[in-house]
Amino acid sequence: MINDEMKVIFESERCYTRRFAESDLNDFISYRNNPEWMKFQFFKGLSREEYEEILLKKAAVDSGAQFAIIRKDDEVLIGDVFIKREADTFWIGYTVSPSFKRQGYAYEITQAMIHWIQQQGDFKIMAGAAPENIASVQLLEKLGFAQVDEENGESIFLLHQRA
Repeated sequence: MINDEMKVIFESERCYTRRFAESDLNDFISYRNNPEWMKFQFFKGLSREEYEEILLKKAAVDSGAQFAIIRKDDEVLIGDVFIKREADTFWIGYTVSPSFKRQGYAYEITQAMIHWIQQQGDFKIMAGAAPENIASVQLLEKLGFAQVDEENGESIFLLHQRA
């Protein structure tokens, strides 16, 4: 059961997101501090205390929020998503633990985020990915994103609205 503080934010068929709980931190740190798995990510390599400070505070989309991805079948943390609103644009990001890679979870939950954003009004939806992160680039393209720019060595993608 999810209490008010842990309410579902985005939901797909097999998973949902919610605020982080202290009980999520060990699993989160396990994949976020894995240097090989996280080589393309910026938010990594912090201490438990630094992660607690960032993840356990009240999340606000306007300042950027990280949410836990929870698998419905067993309530296990399988990754995390990031969402931030800047004026007429939402920036999104996703990370799935290597234990759950290539099972469609990132696609599912990112689709749910996109649907939620589209319900909020007419916003651009952007994402960034390292050009070398082929799996992430392919996922964004599958979702309907196209590269529109490059910034600080990162490819910038924009979701093309479907008619």
